[in-house]
Amino acid sequence: MSNVPRWAVLAAACAAVVAAVGGCSSGSSTSDDAKKKASAEPSGGTPSGGAPSGKPPSGSPAPADGSIPAGPGPQPSYTVQKQPAAGSCHYRFTPAKEPLPDTACTPGATNPKVTQATLKTTICRSGYTSGIRPPTNITGREKTANAASYGYKGSLREAEYDHLISLQLGGDPNDPRNLWVEPPSPGHQDGKGPNNPKDVVETKLKNAICSGKTDLVKAQQAIARDWTTALDAVGVTDKGAKGETTGDPDDNG
Repeated sequence: MSNVPRWAVLAAACAAVVAAVGGCSSGSSTSDDAKKKASAEPSGGTPSGGAPSGKPPSGSPAPADGSIPAGPGPQPSYTVQKQPAAGSCHYRFTPAKEPLPDTACTPGATNPKVTQATLKTTICRSGYTSGIRPPTNITGREKTANAASYGYKGSLREAEYDHLISLQLGGDPNDPRNLWVEPPSPGHQDGKGPNNPKDVVETKLKNAICSGKTDLVKAQQAIARDWTTALDAVGVTDKGAKGETTGDPDDNG
C-alpha cells in the first residue's frame, strides 16, 4: 500500500487537469460557462440587447406609484431641448382611439415652483401660464424633432405640441419629458388645426384644484397616467365638458 498522503494524490491530479485544460474546480457549484455568461451581462443586470436597466419599455403603463419627475421650472430664456431619438417613441391609444404618449419618452415633468402651498401665486393667478410659456421659435423646432421621435407623419399644423401635464396644472414649461406631438383625436377634420379634447379636461382639473375640490399632485398624476380618465380618477364630474373652451389653451404650435 502506498504511503503517499491522500491530499498529495488529489493535488497531483488537480495539477494534471490544470496542465491539460487550464482549470480545476474548487468544488463550487458555478461552472466556468455560467461565470462567463454572468460576466457578459450589463452591470444593471439586463441581458445584452434588452431594455436598459431602470427604464420601462416603450408604451408601458405609467409607474405604479404615480411618481413624476420634477423639471427645471420656468427660465428667464429658453433653449431648444434635445428630443428622443427618431423612431424611439411609440403612441398608445385608448379603446376610443384617443392618443396617449409613450411613458418611457414622455412620463411628464412638474414645475417645482408650483406646489399646493403656492397655488394662489402660480396656477390659480390669472396670467401665470402666459408668463412662463416658451416662445414658438423654441417649441417649433422641438416640435419638428419630437414628431420624428414619435414617427408622426401627419401635418404638424394638425397636431399639437402638448404639455402632458399642462402649464395650468403645474407642468414644466420646457422639459422634453413633458412635451409630445399629440395627434388629432377622432373626428378631426383636415385643415382645421388640432382637435384636442384634452384641453378641456385640463381646465376642469385646474378649476377643481383652485376651488379645493382636488389635490394638485393627484391631478398631475391622473393627467400623466391617462388624460381620458383623469376626471374620474380625481372625482371631478365631466358634465358639460363638451363645447367648453379652455381659457388657457396649451397649444404650442
